Amino acid sequence: MFSTKPFLLGYDLLNIQEYKTIVFDCDGVILDSNIVKTEAYFRTAKQLGVTDAQAQALVDYHVKLGGVSRYHKFDWFLREVLKQPVTKDAIQTWLDAFAKELEVVLMQCDIAEGLEALKLKTLNATWMVLSGGDQQEIRDLFHKRTLPSGKLLADLFEGGLFGSPDNKDEVLVREKESGHLRFPALFLGDSKYDYEAASNAGLDFVFLSAWTEVSDWEAFTKQYRILVKKDLLEMVNYKYA
Repeated sequence: MFSTKPFLLGYDLLNIQEYKTIVFDCDGVILDSNIVKTEAYFRTAKQLGVTDAQAQALVDYHVKLGGVSRYHKFDWFLREVLKQPVTKDAIQTWLDAFAKELEVVLMQCDIAEGLEALKLKTLNATWMVLSGGDQQEIRDLFHKRTLPSGKLLADLFEGGLFGSPDNKDEVLVREKESGHLRFPALFLGDSKYDYEAASNAGLDFVFLSAWTEVSDWEAFTKQYRILVKKDLLEMVNYKYA
């Protein structure tokens, strides 16, 4: 159930320099990778022999559950669509095929403009990534992708790079309990689940709209009084309270 409390007093106010931790979703926030991942789900399903309609059902479920782990999505697909036993080997077959589809495209998709400039504005905050993507895949990728400055993408996120199979709620609870996630904290995301996870853990939240796959994001963010910015570059240029 989504929280109805407004984030960021006054709904449109934000002082980003007051945060001690900033948590970033990856796909659609740091990387322009939502579309390529959606396409990869379809190609993976077709490669593993399902019909177009079944492959589209997987795609639709993936888009509906933006930010949720692929482990859950493949579990659901095997169980509910293919009506097959959900075994560890069966899930791994789908995970391996999907990872192979992503291997090249994630190295090619755009990195959000303004990332390094935002880092300079928030030097007192610890940055971390919290993605629905595979954790090891994210860590490998961020240690390969370079920024305009020549730094590795991973160098910006001293707070860690986290992903599935743990879901976002589990990671946030763990990092809070360990003291690694310090408050006040801000979550930058592009999905309904990002907002839900932030709300459950007590983080403020900003919705980034430029690359989101949430079709009704305008109505959703208005309903829950969520501050919206187009992208990280707009976060840099925002006149902070």
